Amino acid sequence: MFTLQARLPLILLCFAAVPCTPSLATAGTPEFAVDVMAVLSKAGCNAGACHGNLNGKGGFKLSLRGQDANGDHTALTRDARGRRLNCFHPAQSLLLQKATARIAHQGGKRFAVDSPEYTILSEWIAAGAPAPHPQAPTVTQLEVLPETAVLEFPTQQLQLSVTATFSDGTQRDVTHLACYEASNLLATVNATGQVTCDRFGETTIIVRYLQQQTAVSVAAITERRDFVWNDVSPHNAIDTQVLAKLRRLRMQPSAVCSDRVFIRRAYLDAIGRLPTADEARRFIANPRIDKRAQLLDRLLARPEFADLWALKWADILRTEEKVLDHRGVEVFHGWIHNAMATAQPMDAFVRELVTGTGSTYQVPAANYYRANRDPHTRGETTARLFLGTRLQCAKCHNHPFDQWTQDDYYQWSAVFSQLDYTIPDNKRRDKFDKNEFVGEQIVIVKARDEVRNPTTGQVAHPRFLGAGALTNTTPDQRLSALATWLTSDQNQRFAASQVNFIWYHIMGQGLVDPIDDFRITNPASNPPLLNELRQEFQTRRYDLRALIRYIMSSRTYQLSAAINASNRNDTTSYSHANVRRLSAEVLLDAQSDVLDVPAQFVGYQRGMRAIQIPGVRKKRIRDASPEFGDRFLMTFGKPERILACECERSAETTLKQTFTLLGAGLHERLAEPHSRIARLAATEQSDTEVINELFWVALTRPPGDDELQAACRTLEAATSRAEGLQDVVWALLNAKEFIFRR
Repeated sequence: MFTLQARLPLILLCFAAVPCTPSLATAGTPEFAVDVMAVLSKAGCNAGACHGNLNGKGGFKLSLRGQDANGDHTALTRDARGRRLNCFHPAQSLLLQKATARIAHQGGKRFAVDSPEYTILSEWIAAGAPAPHPQAPTVTQLEVLPETAVLEFPTQQLQLSVTATFSDGTQRDVTHLACYEASNLLATVNATGQVTCDRFGETTIIVRYLQQQTAVSVAAITERRDFVWNDVSPHNAIDTQVLAKLRRLRMQPSAVCSDRVFIRRAYLDAIGRLPTADEARRFIANPRIDKRAQLLDRLLARPEFADLWALKWADILRTEEKVLDHRGVEVFHGWIHNAMATAQPMDAFVRELVTGTGSTYQVPAANYYRANRDPHTRGETTARLFLGTRLQCAKCHNHPFDQWTQDDYYQWSAVFSQLDYTIPDNKRRDKFDKNEFVGEQIVIVKARDEVRNPTTGQVAHPRFLGAGALTNTTPDQRLSALATWLTSDQNQRFAASQVNFIWYHIMGQGLVDPIDDFRITNPASNPPLLNELRQEFQTRRYDLRALIRYIMSSRTYQLSAAINASNRNDTTSYSHANVRRLSAEVLLDAQSDVLDVPAQFVGYQRGMRAIQIPGVRKKRIRDASPEFGDRFLMTFGKPERILACECERSAETTLKQTFTLLGAGLHERLAEPHSRIARLAATEQSDTEVINELFWVALTRPPGDDELQAACRTLEAATSRAEGLQDVVWALLNAKEFIFRR
């Protein structure tokens, strides 16, 4: 029989193996929801690549980026029989031993024994691992200093300072516990918030502490001791904001482009086609000082303006035949085109879209909901297109880079939950394709089950993003309430997202990039400029043409693409024009204008321009072989319109595009008997006059001496004048100057 004295060591050993029983926190004890959760984030434990993964790692799962303090406390103290903590000997806790790499840990060493992180966790464990206090303070504001910075070589480093303000009014320096991330490879940032810029350019440092995030814009510039700012006169407030930033970054803007470059650029951007030779020559010869302003007025009044901007909206509104069917596409595109042609204000255009119910043949706007079939898709699409907000991440967890929570996602989806469809007869041709619809549909408001949050299992009550709950409204009033809130002057996100979309299409890059990803951690490259454009748009009552004219009238828009020594590395400050490839439709139409030979598309009459095509493909490939025009558009990046996103359109250059420009389809068009080439070959004009005309038609300029001589030699060596001209035009259509807008 053992005596009590003999049993005592065994009893103590048994108690040492007992897991922690969470206790109440006492004064001075680290608070789990604040201190411990901050350490878990700082160490990366709750990141998506570690224990914050959907399935966790090594049998240990935490909420992604610390969105659920109570659940994480349970995982640490209760899961796996509480083996991760040892309240009698905190240093022996599995949590600390793995994090300090004293025992094998796939995630490696996360912090040292003498670190603040170790101290916080050790003290919390020693206090009995208390649970989150119900009244624990929350972070209400995160301040980072400096807010913006410009580093001039040889200075390459910057130390950030982070202060958190809590709901109880207290403030705390959290620089050592905040998480840092650089938006690109121009800079690195270490665990203490020290930024090092390895290359010249601009970057954004994302700073996160608990559930608050903010961003710091950092620019690294060369020393430029001899830099002298040359004052230039702004044309409007756009230039004032752009020039202010360029001066701060010690970048001199490029010179204003020539008349020849301007007219070509303006035609392509405003109406999607080239100026004729006569139009170009008249403009360049015009001595009037205000001729550029007059040109913009004429272009914005032309019918091709509506063709081009209907195309842009048809892309992101998913105007394609598989879901809408051919007639639905024609009706929806016709409505979009009419809105552009009649200068309908963009807020009114959007209100019609989001309230569109009824027959998709009789009420064209109802096709918006025909293409977006469930509450989640409707919510995500509406937020993306009209608020510039990507919500997809919040469907499964709180958004890791934005303010939106999972509750926000489902409450927003609930706004769209009471829509349903009456389908008289689906005459789809492919019986196995459940996504194909052929025939009229009726979009109706109908009492249906409300959206539920899958995490809580509770009904999600409808609520606008970042606004109050939608109360005292019946299901059939939700869409009208949405339209009013969405397009209100007080909803600055709507106006800002729309001007960013327009700026992107005119300037080639959004102030916020990607254009549908507005968030604190993805700030605009020039916030004052974005605010100026937003105010101008609202002042002009959401007039698309007025804003486009405002942008194209600016000196910034009219800058040359030629770079100088100070702005050669600039990609985001608009110190020079961005050179970019013409879009698929505009490039094909430009070819057709030069050749005076229309492209052919399956299902459409000869003469249809590429930018006028309502949908994607009128007839399926299995039903009719594509014509050259169809193949060209697919090759050069016309989107399938499966996604409500500008990102689906591709402007990349590929090897297949090269073969298309070399291939038989283009050769057949060059040899067309009624083309411009055939007419010029038969004219009595001299070779020099013919070549001069072709250069004006294709490149909006006369040929240089070397170019003229080379073209004349080509004609002399050809077996016929027509064949020689075909070779010359082929070379012009393959010139970078033709394919790229500059």
